[in-house]
Amino acid sequence: MFVLHIALQGCLRGEDVAYGLTADTGGHIRYLLDLVEACAQDTEIARIVIATRLFGSAFGDAYAVPEEPVSSKVTIVRLASASPGYLPKEALHAEVESLSDALVAWILAQPTRPDVIHAHYADAAVVAANVEDRLGIPFVFTAHSLGRVKARALGCPATDTPALDHRIAAEETGLARAALVIASSRDEAEVQYATYAAYDAGRIRVLPPGSDLARFQSARTCARVDATLDRFLREPGKPALLALARPVARKNLAALVTAYGESPELQARANLVLVAGTRDNLDDLDGGMAETMRELLVLIDRYDLYGRVAYPKTHRPEDVPAIYAYARTRGGIFVNPALNEPFGLTLLEASAAGLPLVATDSGGPNDIVETCGNGLLVDPRAPSEIARACLRILDEPGLRERFVAGGARAAAAYDWDRHAARYHALLRALSVAEPPLSNPRQLLICDIDNTLVGCEAGLKAFSQWRSEQEGLAFGVATGRSFHSAMAILEQQASPRPQVMITSVGSEIYHLDPNGVSYTADRTWRDVVSRGWDRARVHAALAEVAGLVPQGPLEQRTHKLSYFGDVATARQVQARLDTDGLAATIIHSHGRYLDVLPPAASKGTAVDRVRALYGLAEADVFVAGDSGNDVEMLRARRQAIIVANFSDDLASHAALGHSYVARATHARGVIEGVAHFRKSPAHAI
Repeated sequence: MFVLHIALQGCLRGEDVAYGLTADTGGHIRYLLDLVEACAQDTEIARIVIATRLFGSAFGDAYAVPEEPVSSKVTIVRLASASPGYLPKEALHAEVESLSDALVAWILAQPTRPDVIHAHYADAAVVAANVEDRLGIPFVFTAHSLGRVKARALGCPATDTPALDHRIAAEETGLARAALVIASSRDEAEVQYATYAAYDAGRIRVLPPGSDLARFQSARTCARVDATLDRFLREPGKPALLALARPVARKNLAALVTAYGESPELQARANLVLVAGTRDNLDDLDGGMAETMRELLVLIDRYDLYGRVAYPKTHRPEDVPAIYAYARTRGGIFVNPALNEPFGLTLLEASAAGLPLVATDSGGPNDIVETCGNGLLVDPRAPSEIARACLRILDEPGLRERFVAGGARAAAAYDWDRHAARYHALLRALSVAEPPLSNPRQLLICDIDNTLVGCEAGLKAFSQWRSEQEGLAFGVATGRSFHSAMAILEQQASPRPQVMITSVGSEIYHLDPNGVSYTADRTWRDVVSRGWDRARVHAALAEVAGLVPQGPLEQRTHKLSYFGDVATARQVQARLDTDGLAATIIHSHGRYLDVLPPAASKGTAVDRVRALYGLAEADVFVAGDSGNDVEMLRARRQAIIVANFSDDLASHAALGHSYVARATHARGVIEGVAHFRKSPAHAI
């Protein structure tokens, strides 16, 4: 397979990238270089090319070299555009047409064409769309960060900023045209992209970036680095609040300085260390970085923080592990106060190095902290909240230990090899489409957690069994969101479902003809919207004692999710009855409580799919393990309960017709289907 990446902004080269040299030379370049390095290890990948912009500048001669070999499989190709010099991303939209022409000419000159194109950032997506129009090569799109999110974070309408207006239009093109959109987090996939007109949840996949964390796990202090930071500080042995980011407005370093400056208690307990890019002469900094640095210096002066804040002018990329180790050995904390952080690679690095986190609650950190349990999330616009979170970690040794232990899990959770395996599976599927069954003869719908997945050997056996079932359409029904469900299925190498019933039956997605992306069932959305007053239900339940909301990402348009026991579930039902509000209440595993529209459940969703396929009742099998499967199991004659069930499912009064398998997980599903296929109804 030949994969062509397009990455136009910043100063991109194969090694010794000068991160922070310009406002656009940041994490997306690190992401791309790490990605292609991992991808090159796959024996089925024959060639990888990164197409970027050729320019002359004072930044060095490397960026005017037309072709740079990186490894035996990887090459950087630089294409000339209408303007010969370096351009910030805000000006790149004017180069799109000339870059499109140059890239098409380059592709036509190659012995073989790329199988797929991967566009990074907005203008690259427009170039990729132009290439697809001319040569028919499909593309995938990674936005890295979004213009609408930036506009909201900065508090300015995009229409007031022409550069942002161009960027958002390009992002709309990318979302509308890409065969698949790669997101780094559920927040990006389910919240940030949802603000765009071209948003289509079924064409987005959440693939968290990996990270080569080994050098951070083994991070050691360096006397030279220590001296560089200590020279600023009167008491260099105190805990260090460390921030490492480019000095751009979005990174919101000023809020951290303000939090520190307005908290005498925090100043007494810790030093502040700001590693903010690389600079020689402040006035020579690119874009808004000079203005941001001046703002930081003004704040340091205003709060008279001299001797308590370190702000070195420069650092080498190889110094970064030692910088983390500096903070760790002093009992410090890593702080990311960005207005929005699309992913948060530095959070993983800092965690691997043994630092607890205080991070923005906007973007990727939501996923990282939920996955690893390695820190606290804060509102980045609230300096007092940042200060309180830092003090809490400093004051509670047990909490700090727990966060450090959670950070040790980061390497396993965010691994480039796992990322590359899923990524390549998607690219190969796009190259060789396997469309869904058009006229299935039977339908099997499984719950995911503890039914389909939970036993690796069982899932492997199921995959083999599934490949042998002609005419059987396979789908899943889960409490997870679409993106959460797809992530777990692809991570576990499950067969790709033809239908996805998600969010406890309130959403349905159907596999597209390309065999990879999905389309939401809008008719079903209209059905479940009837009689559903989400705002009134939410307001009524806010007054129920003991009812604790689950995280923001678990709340959906047609689902409200809480933690609560059986007694709390009864209180919820009573409250809704008192207020005359119709809803379906699903309680499972003794603690999860979902409130849905009256028409929504896994059972009604399965019936919708059965009707779409024109199947008889005897042609449908369903399988589950817990309380949130009850509605699906009770409504189907051929219901399977796997042996590892919970919530006393096997003795449930409404499920006496179910087959309780002797085998657990996916093997129990196979056993149950075989049982019902032997029944008289199937014999007839």
